[in-house]
Amino acid sequence: MNTKEVVVVVVALSHRSPGRGEPTLAAQFLLLQLLVIGVLLVIVALLSVRQSTAEFTTRQGAQMRSVAEYVANRSVVRQQLTRARDSSVAANDTPRVLAPAVDRGLSLSGATDVMIVSPRRDVLAASDPSLVDGKAALGESDALSGRGWSGDVRPPRGRAVAAHAPIYSDDGEVLGIAVAEQAYPSLWERLVGAGPHLGLYLGLGALLGGVGTYGVARLLKRRTRGLASTEIATLADHREALLHAIREGVVAVDTGGRVTMMNDAARTTLGLDEPDQPDPVGRPVDELGLDPHVIALLTGAPEAGDVADAVALVGTRVVVFNRREASTHGRGIGSVTTLRDRTELVSLQSQLSSNLTITDTLRAQTHEFDNQLHTISGLVQLGEYDEVRALVGDLTRHRAEVSAAVSERLRDPAVAAVVIAKHAVAEEHGVELVLDPESRLPALPSELGADLTTILGNLVNNAVDACAGTDGATVEVRIVVDANEIHMRVRDNGPGIPRDRRESVFTRGFSTKPDVVGGRGLGLSLVRLICSQRGGHVRIEEAEAGGAELHVVLPADTSVRQESTP
Repeated sequence: MNTKEVVVVVVALSHRSPGRGEPTLAAQFLLLQLLVIGVLLVIVALLSVRQSTAEFTTRQGAQMRSVAEYVANRSVVRQQLTRARDSSVAANDTPRVLAPAVDRGLSLSGATDVMIVSPRRDVLAASDPSLVDGKAALGESDALSGRGWSGDVRPPRGRAVAAHAPIYSDDGEVLGIAVAEQAYPSLWERLVGAGPHLGLYLGLGALLGGVGTYGVARLLKRRTRGLASTEIATLADHREALLHAIREGVVAVDTGGRVTMMNDAARTTLGLDEPDQPDPVGRPVDELGLDPHVIALLTGAPEAGDVADAVALVGTRVVVFNRREASTHGRGIGSVTTLRDRTELVSLQSQLSSNLTITDTLRAQTHEFDNQLHTISGLVQLGEYDEVRALVGDLTRHRAEVSAAVSERLRDPAVAAVVIAKHAVAEEHGVELVLDPESRLPALPSELGADLTTILGNLVNNAVDACAGTDGATVEVRIVVDANEIHMRVRDNGPGIPRDRRESVFTRGFSTKPDVVGGRGLGLSLVRLICSQRGGHVRIEEAEAGGAELHVVLPADTSVRQESTP
């Protein structure tokens, strides 16, 4: 990553451009200030109402208790309730008899309602005649058990502070209770009643407002890194210019898996530059319609760490991913991933691999022919002409047998030529290359045949290198077409591949050899890429007799069919 990219990464993680769904700096500051003021006003209002309500409850509660006790202790009330208890006839005039006592209690205070209630909670008399014969709302009162009570009740007219006093007969029986209720004032009346405390609360609110404003200013300074507004604007302009100028793709993702920045090159590489597609910035990565392995490379778990030169297929593109975790002040803020399109490079590597295969084959054949020519030259000098004829005949028959056996089973000329050529390379290394007798392959389209030769050449090269120098070194190749799929198996009897390295061998740059012609660790990486591009796969298994066994499955074109051997 060059210097320009580093600048872009830092800017991209620290700031978002306006118009991405996030308020501007001025709007954020205004919203925060309004929020602080609103919270302070609500606190002041709540405190004022609470104080006013508490004073009303204390003051009126005491007054209602006095009224209830006054009514309960009137002799006319006690006598009338006693007669009502002893005679049903006398009970018919109870409301009329008790009305003066109730009215007297109402005139002595600011009570809203004064009532006399029977033990069955029936209203016997009330300052409001419409309440008579109804049921009284006594709330949590236990006055019917013989004890006075005061508290809040919720009669049909709304919340009220009430006091209940028991009415006793001469023999100590509870004949009923006297009730005095005062309705709570409205919210506005309680706010007006809290006037003496508003000065204190407003002073407290001003103090809290000052502290809140200071906190907002500190937060704003920290978020903007102490930059002035003109500096922020200039920085944003430079950021946009740099992002559009970089040819490599850059994607920034926050800790929640949302895209915070994506330049034009990244949108093109990931196939997100269609006009009808929504803007990916601000959306979760897993909602962009990307393949799961691409999503994992862009996000990744924090414990997964950085990603270096990871190769993946994005559509038909071969893309190299490099991801680094980003943090500020020791706190993780997400990750930044750079993307490089290497589709053309992979194509060149495939061609280079084919050329290297031809070169190795020619070198091996040249070396073998040199040895054979030296032998023939020596026999001629010795005059052993019969031996010369026998040697030439053996060599001719051996080559013809190898070519006939391969061409009979593999009808595709390119693949057959690779197998024949690799046979000579294997012999030079002291390895026997065996084509499985069950192998059958028809002629293939030119592009598919070219990819298959690249895959086969790399697999055979690795197998020969793995088992060369061992006793009875053998590499077995099997190629068949089954259910419109090409199945290829390359098996060797070398030391094999440990299970913990079966995935890493496909990583670009990984190699167990000290030096590799044309680059290190490209062969198996190229094999996997070609398989992925064609919708196939490659896997490694352990051979039954030891060594490694690689299986390749590629979809064949619909025109490819299994052909019988004539």
